Amino acid sequence: MNMWKRIKAGFNFRMAKLFHPWSKPRMLQYSKNFQSEKVDNLRIGNSTFIDSAQNLILDNNVYIGHHNFIEASNGVTIGKGCQITSFVSISTHSSHISIRLYGSNYGKAKEHVGYLKGAIDIGDFTFVGPHSVIMPNTKIGKGCIVSAYSYVKGEFPDGVVISGNPATIIKNVAEIDESFLNEHPELKKEYLK
Repeated sequence: MNMWKRIKAGFNFRMAKLFHPWSKPRMLQYSKNFQSEKVDNLRIGNSTFIDSAQNLILDNNVYIGHHNFIEASNGVTIGKGCQITSFVSISTHSSHISIRLYGSNYGKAKEHVGYLKGAIDIGDFTFVGPHSVIMPNTKIGKGCIVSAYSYVKGEFPDGVVISGNPATIIKNVAEIDESFLNEHPELKKEYLK
């Protein structure tokens, strides 16, 4: 029996090696969003899973990296110039409360108490760090930074750094950008436009 395990493992390795060039993560370039509207420079990693893509609105110059999960049944809008790194979960519904309330009867109920659902809006030029979770009914302002491993829920104004579990505002992005803008004043006219 041990011999068959070695043969199977060898076969699996050879098949994985053979198909690796076609199955490895790579960026895909799109000229239209999921509503068939023309967009410029839309890039999405081929390992990102998108559920309810018809409700995912993407603008120009959006980058969505690898191994992300985007569930858009209640509407997700990602503004121009946003960067969603890798291993990010964006979900417009969550049953984490109602599953406990209903226990074994969860699958039998029609409407669930504690079931969260709502749209997500990520403002222009926002950066979402790896391993972050964005929950239903969340609005992130323009030019924000979501730090890695953040659990984001609620409303956040423009130009803030959001971090933690639960995520809170830890500083203003202007503090980060000020030295760069002072060193390169020609960029001030383009800042967050």
